[in-house]
Amino acid sequence: MTIPVVMPTYARYDLAFERGEGAWLYTVDGRRFLDFGSGIAVTALGHAHPKLVKALQDQAAKVWHTSNLYHIPGQKRVAELLVANSFADTVFFCNSGAEANEGAIKMSRKFHQSRGSDRYRTMVCVNAFHGRTLATIAAGGQAKHLSGFAPMVQGFDHVPFGNLNEARAAITGETAAILVEPVQGEGGITAASADYLRGLRQMADEFGLLLMFDEVQTGIGRTGKLYAHQWADITPDIVTTAKGLGGGFPVGAILATEQAASAMAAGTHGTTYGGNPLAMACAEAVLTEVLSAGFLDGVNATAHTLWDGLRALANRYPTVISDVRGMGLMIGLKAVADGGNGVLVKELMERGMLTVPAGDNVVRLLPPLIVGEAEITLALQTLDAACAAIAQGTA
Repeated sequence: MTIPVVMPTYARYDLAFERGEGAWLYTVDGRRFLDFGSGIAVTALGHAHPKLVKALQDQAAKVWHTSNLYHIPGQKRVAELLVANSFADTVFFCNSGAEANEGAIKMSRKFHQSRGSDRYRTMVCVNAFHGRTLATIAAGGQAKHLSGFAPMVQGFDHVPFGNLNEARAAITGETAAILVEPVQGEGGITAASADYLRGLRQMADEFGLLLMFDEVQTGIGRTGKLYAHQWADITPDIVTTAKGLGGGFPVGAILATEQAASAMAAGTHGTTYGGNPLAMACAEAVLTEVLSAGFLDGVNATAHTLWDGLRALANRYPTVISDVRGMGLMIGLKAVADGGNGVLVKELMERGMLTVPAGDNVVRLLPPLIVGEAEITLALQTLDAACAAIAQGTA
């Protein structure tokens, strides 16, 4: 077999898009799709948002890249926005969620070892997803991601998501940190309770651990607050963020308290592209919009309308959907039949609506945060038609 010129590491749908506008994408052959995938929770402001387009174009006409050998003024502005609206005192910029999680793991080890401790292990959850690097697939611990990449990177202990007793029992003298997604995304849109997150904070304080939240997918307003852990009113030590931060431009960040980052001196970590002028222009535009007056209130109102419609849909089609779960505009529909999430994704796609499959037989709904009432109504109508076809056996 001749290998394609683009390495075949993705099982792609037979679609190619040439432009987008708001919550819509248009294929090269002229078809229109309602985008409830948002590039896997990335295009927070939808497609071709005028403020984001202008920010990128204005910066592109000035300077694209200088490297972190020099000061990048945009980094200070974006960091100030993040610090002012979160627990954090300081920010490190990188290019992706996986890089942010790698950096957070490194930071937790450096924190303890700079204090003369040999702690290095990270407690993580079963069914997690933290990225595709060697360390982050080990952190996620899923066999499908680890297969063929032995030996597995050491230093991770897996406990059941949501179980504080199991977490406490897994702590040893080598445990340095806890890394948890407030809502497991790839694993099936399973939201942690506020009590669980608060319990992790108490446990971390009791045993001298760093509490780290992977908010790569939940961050930048996806759940109705800038970060999902804010619903629990707790202060983490480190938070990783990416996806929606650049609205489609690759950018990630590690947010940390002064104490957690105290050992991160010059030379301890770095990146060539991270936080370059183009990335910072996009991140600043996204954050300015998401943090503007009324924006997150609008996300919560839209989410409320969508949730009401989805719960009614699940009640109408109990043989198709058994559960609606998640937070805000990060929603999972659990399919009843084995492989039913793939059937529902395909049926919706044939009707002009894009969604994203996830683990535990779940279909992810991740609309752009600017999605309007008309698009919500159309999405619910499309879902109704798709569920009816599946229930009637005509899909």
